[in-house]
Amino acid sequence: MTPGFVAAILFGGLFVLIVLRVPVAFALALACMPIFMLEPRLTPVLVLQEMFRSYNSFVLLAVPFFLLAANLMNAAGITDRLIRMSRALVGHLPGGLGHVNVVVSMFFAGISGSSTADAAGIGSLLIPQMKKEGFSSSFSVAVTACSSVMGVIIPPSILMVVWGGLMSVSIGGLFLAGVVPGILIGLSQMLAVYIYARRHGMGLHTRATFAELAGAFAGAFLALMTPVIIVGGIVGGFFTPTEASVVAALYAFVLGLLVYRRLGPRHAAFVFYDTGRFAAIALFCVGTASAFGWTLAYFKIPAALIAYVQYLDLGVIGMGFAVAIAFLIVGCFIDAIPAIIILGTVLFPVTQEVGMHPIHFAMIGVISIAFGLVTPPYGLCLLISCSIARIPVKAALRDVGLILLPMLLILGLIIVFPSIALWLPRVLMPQFVN
Repeated sequence: MTPGFVAAILFGGLFVLIVLRVPVAFALALACMPIFMLEPRLTPVLVLQEMFRSYNSFVLLAVPFFLLAANLMNAAGITDRLIRMSRALVGHLPGGLGHVNVVVSMFFAGISGSSTADAAGIGSLLIPQMKKEGFSSSFSVAVTACSSVMGVIIPPSILMVVWGGLMSVSIGGLFLAGVVPGILIGLSQMLAVYIYARRHGMGLHTRATFAELAGAFAGAFLALMTPVIIVGGIVGGFFTPTEASVVAALYAFVLGLLVYRRLGPRHAAFVFYDTGRFAAIALFCVGTASAFGWTLAYFKIPAALIAYVQYLDLGVIGMGFAVAIAFLIVGCFIDAIPAIIILGTVLFPVTQEVGMHPIHFAMIGVISIAFGLVTPPYGLCLLISCSIARIPVKAALRDVGLILLPMLLILGLIIVFPSIALWLPRVLMPQFVN
């Protein structure tokens, strides 16, 4: 069987199964079955073997622990404190609560690493308040959903942990590379909120006094130390990314239980259950996606793709746009982690062939796949935000598109100017980022 024939069966079968609404984790494994039955040298048992082999990874332990840290932070009332501080910082601007929504998502992203936790925790508090201030339901949903994608771009990021573990890229370098792009994306969203507020005649609010700002900062200080501990610990070599996720979870647990005293035994039990459920879903996707990726590699599909790219003679910028388009399309249909395992591992050697820096490639991939969290039919963060606002998804699509446009511009700048992502890692971790 030729690489093209195998790729057609794998991706064609996957697409058909997704259209039939088979869960993606099962669809990935089922799409491999025809190949394993047609090829005499393979057996379906290999699917299970590859799944179990993929779980034998110390780095993957970071996924459930970062999820646990995010859920503990939500249960401990961290979100309320971050909203209060964000309101003191930017609440006086036109469209105050819209800016607060974006800024608090940036802060929460630096604590949790999970976009869905961001959308659920912040959306439930701010969407009703934004509607009272005069924002439409659709724009309130759009701001909440689009700002939540920063959860996987601003460090710590679960997607970056998975990416670094799969492709042997410095996770500390990836964390640092996400800082500047994440801030730029946040500023682009604040610009969209500002334009909306001006168009709808929303005026300035009362500026917080210095005492109010200081009080809000003091209330959120311990929570804001989380990214400093995690990223600083990894960059300084004090602990590995997996150990950092455990430290983050323990720190969140201590804050909720002993400092803020919002986390009781019943809350803690629900948080552990909810974390285990979501971690199981994510890690099952990792296993089936790994089996799918192994099948692609076995039939030398990445090598065939490299040969095709050499024929096209794409440079770093052309390849960057090709990578972004591929991840943007795939992200509309499947979850981010299996998309990284399948598409990232296939495209990684191709980008190496054209001379693209591994961290530059990672940032293009992570940012592009993050868009899938707000683009239907998958759009998990959009679905969560719409369910909170009690509006259909199609009602929010126009406003989501308006906020995504400046975000796409930032993605284009990162592709054309790699130093936007690579500057901070080169300054702070030159030994890992040449």
